[in-house]
Amino acid sequence: MLLAPKLMATDSFQTVSRKPLILSTWDHGFVSNEQAWNTLMTTNNMLDAVEQGVRVAESDPKVSSVGYGGLPDRDGNVTLDACIMDSNGNAGAVSYLQYIKNPISVARQVMEKTPHIMLSGEGALQFALNNGFKKEDLLTPEALKRWEKWRETSDYKPVINIENHDTIGMLGLDENGNLAAACTTSGLAWKMHGRVGDSPIVGAGLYLDNEVGAATATGKGEAVIKEAGTAIIVEMMRHGYTPQQACEEMVQRIVAKQKDAEDFQVGFLAINKEGQYGAYALHKGFRYAYHSEAVKEMKDSRHHFADVKDTY
Repeated sequence: MLLAPKLMATDSFQTVSRKPLILSTWDHGFVSNEQAWNTLMTTNNMLDAVEQGVRVAESDPKVSSVGYGGLPDRDGNVTLDACIMDSNGNAGAVSYLQYIKNPISVARQVMEKTPHIMLSGEGALQFALNNGFKKEDLLTPEALKRWEKWRETSDYKPVINIENHDTIGMLGLDENGNLAAACTTSGLAWKMHGRVGDSPIVGAGLYLDNEVGAATATGKGEAVIKEAGTAIIVEMMRHGYTPQQACEEMVQRIVAKQKDAEDFQVGFLAINKEGQYGAYALHKGFRYAYHSEAVKEMKDSRHHFADVKDTY
C-alpha cells in the first residue's frame, strides 16, 4: 500500500506546461526532441513523434550509448534494447537485438504486428529482417578502438554519467492529454554477452498509463529492474504524488534497499496528464531535454547524493 505523498524539499520545483510537451533524457535528447516535435507538427501523432525522435540518437554514430555507434559488450558485440508504448496501453519491445540500427522501430512493429510484447535475440533479428529492416554492422571504428583499449585491462564497473549520456527515454504529451513514450539503448558498455537491462522491460525502463502519466529511467538497469522503477512511479502519481515527488521517492527506495547506490547512477523522468513533470537522480549530472511550443532547453535534474556545495 502506498503512503500519502510526503512534503519534500523540492516540492517547489513543479511546473505545469502547456500541451503538447516532449521530454527526453540526456543531452542527445535535445536534437531528438526537435525531430519529435517536427514529426508531431506534421502527423499530429505522438507515437510517430517519439519513435522518430529517438531514432535520431539511434542513428547517430557519435552517441556511444544508443544504436549505431553504441559501445559493445565485453566480447565486441553491439546488442540493443528498446521499448515503445502508446496511449491505449499497447507496448512493444526488443531485447538483445543485433545488426539493426533502429530497434525502436522494430519494437513498434512487434507491438502492431504480433500478439507479443517482446522479441529477443535471433528471433527479434529474424522478425526485423522479415519486415524490411536492413542488417548492418553497428560497431563503428571509434567504438572498436575504445573496446580494444578497454581490453587492455578488462576492468568492468558502471561509470557514472559517462560522457553525459546513456539510455534515451522520451515522453510525449499531446494537446488532448494523450501520452506516448519510447526508450532505447545499447546498454552498459563492456557488459556480459547476453545481458539485457531495464530499457525494454515494461514497468522498469519505461511505463505509461494514459489515465495517469508516464515515466522513463536511465542509468544502471539492474537497479531499476529490482524496484520496478517506472511502474511504481506511475502508480505513485495515480495516488496523488506529483511527478517530482514520485521520482524522488523512487530514488530514496533505491538508496535504502541497494547498499552500493553511491557507486552507480540512476535517473528518472516523469510526466502526468496535466503536463506537470519532474526528474531526480542518485548523483549530480543527470540532464534532460524539454521541448514545448514556447521553450526548448536542457535542464539539470536534482539529485540525492549532493556535494557539500550543492543546494536545492
